[in-house]
Amino acid sequence: MIIRYISCLLLFITFTSCSSQEKERVSKINGVSFVASRDVIDSTHIQPVVEVNANWAAVMPFAFMQSKDTSAIVFNIERQWWGEREEGAKKTIHLMKQRGIKVMVKPQIWIRRGEFTGNIAMQKEEEWLELEKNYKDFILLYAHLAEETGAELFCIGTELNGFVFSRPHFWKQLITEIKTVYKGKLTYAENWDAKRRVSFWDQLDYIGIDAYYPVSESKTPTVEEARLGWQKHKLEILDLHKQYNLPILFTEYGYRSRDFAGKTPWESERVEGEVNHLAQENLTKALFEEFWNEPWFAGGFHWKWFHDHERAGGLENNQFTVQNKPTETVVKKHYSTSY
Repeated sequence: MIIRYISCLLLFITFTSCSSQEKERVSKINGVSFVASRDVIDSTHIQPVVEVNANWAAVMPFAFMQSKDTSAIVFNIERQWWGEREEGAKKTIHLMKQRGIKVMVKPQIWIRRGEFTGNIAMQKEEEWLELEKNYKDFILLYAHLAEETGAELFCIGTELNGFVFSRPHFWKQLITEIKTVYKGKLTYAENWDAKRRVSFWDQLDYIGIDAYYPVSESKTPTVEEARLGWQKHKLEILDLHKQYNLPILFTEYGYRSRDFAGKTPWESERVEGEVNHLAQENLTKALFEEFWNEPWFAGGFHWKWFHDHERAGGLENNQFTVQNKPTETVVKKHYSTSY
């Protein structure tokens, strides 16, 4: 009788514990990276984001540099697209929030001819100081906007590892200053292969990774093959989480719908042909299956989503967007069921 009582008690405790854990599960960030538009948008452009079951969107105003070794940063000028400026970002945030979609404000830099921002490097101390001043002006403008609009998350930079590694004192001071302006959560989006060299993760709320990890060398990887390819990378990511006790956020994730999409996922050059929707589908499913159920994983923002949904993507498109492709259904289904 006593043994039966103890067994029932243990079963009750286990059930109660599991139920409590279920209630405490935090909602995942099921996000899209909403590309800045040339023209003014309205609520009709937000409806497809709602329909894919996204509960977050990254709004991305842009600044421009002539080259990786020039200190001038051009931003918020009339020559830019509407969505790249403060005006467009503000309107886009309001439209998202009207539909119940939370927002990460993610200011980014574009270097002429698409040069990688991680290679930014000045030659002289005075050039570094000028770059720091210009970057601070850029980022604080949008930190003010994030606060004004009630954006839930602010990203202080994207793939700037050369700048970040060379000037750690500046970045730590910048974060302190951002916190006087913006009271929400903070992250930084570092490239997948440079995440360990960031010195200020402990000042932020999320460890942000642009997750273009190589996971397969196959032309059309299976889900199982892609999941296997994630294992060594996943251990590194988990170690970083344990080191700082911060949730991991994929500030960007996604694959092109092309052959060998899992081999060098960071490649964005326009390549004609080689359309492979099954590769994009399987790689996306594998990423969801590996990460979305992990308690230390916050979620992510799919790269990328265009405002003109009806004309975006399509079966002949081999770029990153899932719009009007089979993988859109994969994302929609997963976002509808993930917590």
